[in-house]
Amino acid sequence: MTDTVSFTAMKDGTREDYEFLEEREKIYLAGTADRLLRELRSQGDETISGYKITRLQHGLQSATRARRDGVETDWIVAALLHDIGDGLAPQNHDKFAAEIMRPFMREEVVWTVEHHGIFQMYYYAHHYGWDRELREKYKDSPYYQSCVDFCERWDQSSFDPDYPMDPLESFEDEVRTVFARKAYDEGIMQKGVVRGLGIAA
Repeated sequence: MTDTVSFTAMKDGTREDYEFLEEREKIYLAGTADRLLRELRSQGDETISGYKITRLQHGLQSATRARRDGVETDWIVAALLHDIGDGLAPQNHDKFAAEIMRPFMREEVVWTVEHHGIFQMYYYAHHYGWDRELREKYKDSPYYQSCVDFCERWDQSSFDPDYPMDPLESFEDEVRTVFARKAYDEGIMQKGVVRGLGIAA
């Protein structure tokens, strides 16, 4: 057995080649959480200038707030990762992050991350002369209020250098738990289920 496939064009691959690759892919997929945590760490150094905190700190602060609200793991990990796309996809970072989460989280949580960019505009768009109410076009979505609450409680408020945020290491088990799930499991995705943030009034 060699360390590589026999082909140089996919159409020429054999069953043995693809079985060999399938085993390698399983190993690679098992490392998803590690790659995400590594990307988060890099956001402690490489970040958009001008803010009082780094993108890593923003994610940590958002996730810490979610954790202290006592919400389920999906919301905590979503808060941690919601801006992970800022470095590679700054103009559609919300959709980038959502696609990372989609196979492993409840649809409500993924939808919230996917749309948080436009919902966040409520807090600043008017300063640029833009429409801050663009989120209203999603008013009929069953997940609308979850996204409003996510932005209000955890996202827009998490730029405070004095807020005592939990370290990245404290979230590692939660990230590993989520990304060890079977991808696209209907029992996990729960399409159409609305639970909200689950925070007691």
